[in-house]
Amino acid sequence: MQQIFIGDVQGCADELESLCARATEAFSDDFELWVVGDLVNRGPDNRRALERVRELVEAGRAQYVLGNHEIHLISSGLGLRDLEENDSIGDVLGAPDASEWVDWLRRRPVVVEGTIAGQAFAMVHASVGPGWSLSELVARGEAASERLSGDREVARAFLALDPSEDRVREDLARLTRGRAATDSEWSSQEPETPKGAWHRAWSAHDPDYGIVYGHWARQGLHVSDGLRGLDTGCVHHGRGRDGFLTAWLPDSQPRSAGARPFDAPDERFWQIPAKRRYYYPSQDPSQDPARDAVQDPNRDPVRDSRYDRA
Repeated sequence: MQQIFIGDVQGCADELESLCARATEAFSDDFELWVVGDLVNRGPDNRRALERVRELVEAGRAQYVLGNHEIHLISSGLGLRDLEENDSIGDVLGAPDASEWVDWLRRRPVVVEGTIAGQAFAMVHASVGPGWSLSELVARGEAASERLSGDREVARAFLALDPSEDRVREDLARLTRGRAATDSEWSSQEPETPKGAWHRAWSAHDPDYGIVYGHWARQGLHVSDGLRGLDTGCVHHGRGRDGFLTAWLPDSQPRSAGARPFDAPDERFWQIPAKRRYYYPSQDPSQDPARDAVQDPNRDPVRDSRYDRA
């Protein structure tokens, strides 16, 4: 079965459907989707994206970890935060079955581990601590998931904690929001230089497993030994750059002796171009949404891709 890892969707359901259609054309039903989180928010159709992935999860054909925007949705559904001007998850939270969706999301994992061609890896949304072994990473993720997935009042109290005062709450924040790190601290802010990126500190410890992650659209596609960062800003298309929904299709049987799936360079990617601009943050009302909604008729939303090998 072909594993297909996809970056942040953020409500771009049309692009997700295009990717799934392409996967079906290439592999019939013999593929498994691995979703790095932030399936929702900022984009136009969060519910349809959730429904598509949930269908695959419940059929045993998808893995899906929580990102910071799922945590926002859960927190809002539990009454811990109000929707803000830039949130688009009202299509989920305003529906009659909102409570059921919140509970389903609370039961999603924060970390999922696996192997590709014998190489161990983990999928998380944002970042991993330097020096964490795979078993420690999985244990930290499970501890956060346990407190999220049980009783609603326990989950609400957990999410209301200050991360600086509870290690498990801090782990949840780091796994879903981290971008910068040293051996002694981390931050959700972008580092001042590339040397401050969390994955630089993680790689310096020579880990024996790979990481698939998302969360960092401004960084873009990240391909280096042991690392695949897949957030290429589909929902941010038109904000000074092109946006894509990116998928990584690792080779389960590397063709070269001694080669491993997480080695670099690697060109086994599909990129589905965003169909139009979706997101107009309140601090950046720079373009006319009606004008940007007009698509380029010559731009194929499936085939116009910088990477196209599978």
